[in-house]
Amino acid sequence: MSDVSEAVESVAAGSYPGARAPDRHYRVVVATAGASTLSIAVHEWGDAEAPPLMLAHGGLDFARTFDVFAPLLADAGWRVVSWDQRGHGDSDHALLYSWEGDLRDASVVFDHVTGGRPVPAIGHSKGGALLLHLADSHPYRFLRVVNIDGLPSRRNPDVVERERTKMQPREIVDWLDHRRRTATAVRRPGTIDELAQRRRLMNPRLSLEWLRYLVTVGAFESEDGWRWKLDPTLRFGGFGPWRPEWALTKLVGLAMPFFGMIAGEEDPLGWGTVPEEVVPQLPVGGRLEVVEGAGHFAHIEQPDVVAGKVLEFLGAPS
Repeated sequence: MSDVSEAVESVAAGSYPGARAPDRHYRVVVATAGASTLSIAVHEWGDAEAPPLMLAHGGLDFARTFDVFAPLLADAGWRVVSWDQRGHGDSDHALLYSWEGDLRDASVVFDHVTGGRPVPAIGHSKGGALLLHLADSHPYRFLRVVNIDGLPSRRNPDVVERERTKMQPREIVDWLDHRRRTATAVRRPGTIDELAQRRRLMNPRLSLEWLRYLVTVGAFESEDGWRWKLDPTLRFGGFGPWRPEWALTKLVGLAMPFFGMIAGEEDPLGWGTVPEEVVPQLPVGGRLEVVEGAGHFAHIEQPDVVAGKVLEFLGAPS
C-alpha cells in the first residue's frame, strides 16, 4: 500500500496570481497491514495555532487545487487543513479503493488535527458528498458544513436497500476486473503544456495559465516527462458500490448549520443540479445559493466571491 511513482527530480512550482503553497506538510498513517502502512499527505495554510478548518477536495483532484482558495480563508484567521485522498496527490496508493475507505481516512485525519473537537469543514464535489456522509454519521465532529457543488442530482432514481445489496457483488467484480487490467498501468507522460491541455478537456472553464500551474504542484517530472500524481487504477465513479445521488439522502438529517453552493453554469464535471432538487432536502435552517457565472470549480473560477460567502457563513474564528 504505497505510492509506486517516484519523481526523478523535483522542480520549483510555477506561479499563478494569488496562489500560495501550504505552510506545512506532513503525513498521517491511516491503515496498517502487517509491516505495510498507508499514509495520507496533509497540507496546511495559516497559523499553526489558529482554529482548524477542514477542506476536502473532489475526485481525481488533490489538496493543492486549493492553492488560491485556501490562503483566502487562512488570511481570515483559520488554520486551513486539507488532505490528499488515498491514491491522489502525495498520498499513498492503495491496493483497493472504496467510499468507506475514504470515510475512514477522513475520520483519522480529523482526529489527528482536531483531537476529537468539532470543527467547521468545507468540501468540493466528491469531497462535499464525503463530508455529508461523515457529518450524518459523526455529527460530533462538525460545527458547520459548507458544500461546494457536491450535491449530486437525484434525477437518476434511487434504489431500495435490497437492490443496493444486489448491486454490491456486481460492483465489486467490475472493480476487481478493472484493477486486474490496470495493475501495471502507468500514467502517460507529457510536457507541462500537454498535461495542462489534457486536463483542459475536463476543465474547459479553467484558464490554461491555472492548469499549467496545477501541473507543477500536482504532477512529478521523470526522465520521459511529467505525470500526474494520481493512481492510474482510479477512475470516475470508482468509489465502490455507491451512487453519487445517494449523498442527498444524508442532507436532510444534518444537525449542524449547513451552507450549500451549486454551479450556475454547465460544466463537463458538474452534476447539473438545480435548486428545486436540493431545497426540499435542506436541513432545518439550511442555506443554498447558486454561484452565478461559475461552473463546477466555482472556488477556482471565483475564489474571492466563494471565499467571501464561506467566511460570512462561518463567522470569526474562535
